[in-house]
Amino acid sequence: MTSEPARPAESGAVPDMAALTRVVARQRAEMDRLQDLAATSAVLERAKGAVMAQTGCPPDAAQEELQQRAQDARRTLLEECWLTLGALGSPARTASEAPSSYVVTGAGPDARPESAEADAVSLGRLAQALVRVGSPQDLARCLLDHLAPETGADAVLLFARLPSGGLELVGHAGIDDTLADQWARVPPLSGIAALDALNAGQAYWLEDLQEAGKRYLLIGNPPEQWPTRAWLPVTTGKPADVALGILRRREGPFTPEVRQRLLAAARLCAGPLRMFGPRQDPAIGAAADAVQTVFDRLPVAAVLLTPLRTASGRVEDFRIDAATADTSDTVGRTGRELVGLRFLECWPTVADEPLWQGCLAALVSGQPYESEPFAGQQVVDGVSELSTYSARVARLGDGLVLSWIRHDPSDRQEQRLADVQRLGNLGWANWNLVTGEANWSSQVFAIFDRDPARGAVPLAQLPGLALPEEIPTLTRAIGDLVREGRPFDVPFRIVTRTGVRHLRAVAEAVADVHGTPVEVHGFVQDLTTQRNAELALVASERAILTQHGVLQAERTVAARLQDALLPLPKKPVRLAGLRVDIAYLPAQSGLNVGGDWFSAIELPDGDALFVVGDVAGHGMDAVAAMALLRFTAKGMVITGSSLTGALVRLNALLLHSRDPHGTATMVLARYTPRERRLVWAQAGHPPPLLLRDGEARYLARPFGVLLGATDTPRYEEAECRLAPGDRLVLYTDGLVERPAESIDRGLERLSRAATQPAVAGLAPLARLLGALLEPERRDDVCVLDIQVPDDGDLATD
Repeated sequence: MTSEPARPAESGAVPDMAALTRVVARQRAEMDRLQDLAATSAVLERAKGAVMAQTGCPPDAAQEELQQRAQDARRTLLEECWLTLGALGSPARTASEAPSSYVVTGAGPDARPESAEADAVSLGRLAQALVRVGSPQDLARCLLDHLAPETGADAVLLFARLPSGGLELVGHAGIDDTLADQWARVPPLSGIAALDALNAGQAYWLEDLQEAGKRYLLIGNPPEQWPTRAWLPVTTGKPADVALGILRRREGPFTPEVRQRLLAAARLCAGPLRMFGPRQDPAIGAAADAVQTVFDRLPVAAVLLTPLRTASGRVEDFRIDAATADTSDTVGRTGRELVGLRFLECWPTVADEPLWQGCLAALVSGQPYESEPFAGQQVVDGVSELSTYSARVARLGDGLVLSWIRHDPSDRQEQRLADVQRLGNLGWANWNLVTGEANWSSQVFAIFDRDPARGAVPLAQLPGLALPEEIPTLTRAIGDLVREGRPFDVPFRIVTRTGVRHLRAVAEAVADVHGTPVEVHGFVQDLTTQRNAELALVASERAILTQHGVLQAERTVAARLQDALLPLPKKPVRLAGLRVDIAYLPAQSGLNVGGDWFSAIELPDGDALFVVGDVAGHGMDAVAAMALLRFTAKGMVITGSSLTGALVRLNALLLHSRDPHGTATMVLARYTPRERRLVWAQAGHPPPLLLRDGEARYLARPFGVLLGATDTPRYEEAECRLAPGDRLVLYTDGLVERPAESIDRGLERLSRAATQPAVAGLAPLARLLGALLEPERRDDVCVLDIQVPDDGDLATD
């Protein structure tokens, strides 16, 4: 097994739980792999032994024979092993003698039909899964899991032939326990399809429910829930002694492919069924009768168990060889009715309880096992009652005697009282004021961290156990109780070896005929965990309120600063012959203020400058970075800097700001009205959207990296000629981004919304924002809607 060592955390360090989880997951996966490998090897070795017994060849030759058979029949080696084990007791066969229903035919390796290829893969998976099967019940579940997808199977049943000629349900999946119990034993009657399949040694396909009902007694209540069913013999001996039943909820016949797959699965099942070993019948004869006679006279609930082992020697269950009359299982069977049944069939939930491990331990060590009291159901006169039991297991020869003791009401009451004290971390206390005698429950000694050998503390000395500042309160409460009979409920604290404990004492007095208190009884409860949680909650609430106030103050200051630094015009503006609508919408959720900004100014030479940017982060730092970039960008372009040169200098400025790890995106665009020429550059920002003649397209972005991302940036410019009637939209990512969604979808949504027909009385930008924005935005939104007027439409708003 390979794994990574989990190094202990240094003193005071928090362990890397994610790394530990990965190590444990890898170890579990490796353990599962090794278990599969061991189980597969066991199957291979048993199959080799079968071939050696049949042919007298050595082990290496036996494995070569198995591999050759598998290759000739186009099966996996594991499938061939199961078939070999299933054929034990039959004449030796070769690969060419395998039934045609299981051999995949074809002209060659490349000529296998697609359905046959799928069958081979499916059967290979089933063969691999069978190595982890340990009982007929496991086999039924495994078959249903692997057959349901390809064959439509909804239920699987396994019936074993009894020496009496009848059938016993040894495994099932897909049916409820009530139906399984009804069909647990089937007498050797006519009209049972499973019996006919075993007697005839061939599969029975019941595809017409009405016709099948005239001949056979059908499983199901009602039978119509499974319109089609099949019964296939599983040959584990001569004659076949196990019938495999497949029940389907779908109507219609079994296709040839489905029939072939079911027949092949039935042949694979023979091997695992042989490895389970023959089902042992109940012990018979005078000795067994004598044992049962003794058990009939025992006044307790008890069973005599014989272990049932797998081929590897593991105990998978116990057979009940004798049972007392007071013994009843989960469905109400009692006494001699339980003889011959399996322990886990009668009490299936025991497999997940400590009692099962106790049985196994007693069988190995020979030491008796006694369980803790537990609740169990008992069927009395057809009514299920909940009672409290204890179990005792003792080895007897090669088997076990398991007995149950049902506690009477007083025992149960005492146990419940002990459970209440333990779960509530409280205990009772009594003080006799006449004799001075004091009695505490064990839980009170544990609460006070006091050795029971020292005895209980007298009532008058109880305040001495409290902290000094709380002694007066507890003394006064006890005095009022003893003198006036006034009950009290007082919290106080004590110091133990584990630290300070928060306790609660509740007591009342019992008076004599004259009204004088003569006895005090009450309880003491440890509230340390609850009190610590309350104190931690109060501290957490105070911290949250403090932090909320700080964040709210920061938002208020940042919002005011943002309003002062980024004034928003109240109506559209005219720049260089263009109409510009501007929108700035802060986020609707959270306490932080973002760093989105815009600039729209007319330069001294008559050109127009448009800027849209977004600083990463929120709060005061983002607002400060926004102001720095906004005013610096305008100043650089006004003083003659090119767009790309301005971006290079802004990148250097951001790298040397107070937050050297801050980043920002930006679009710079310069419009020359004489030529209607737009020159623009960008730094990691979404591209502008151009609308022309009712169609929308995004301008191809020139190269440009995020501001603050590198100290060696490169930026390029792009040029676009605008035409009368054009509309150009510059925006920040808050307009198009949504959580758990690609930005491409947001860009597509923006282009669709921008090309929608105009609405009378509603500005284009307002209509665009109404179509795109959600009620709860997580980011700020900044938009410049630039419109080139049609020729002749130059009137000022």
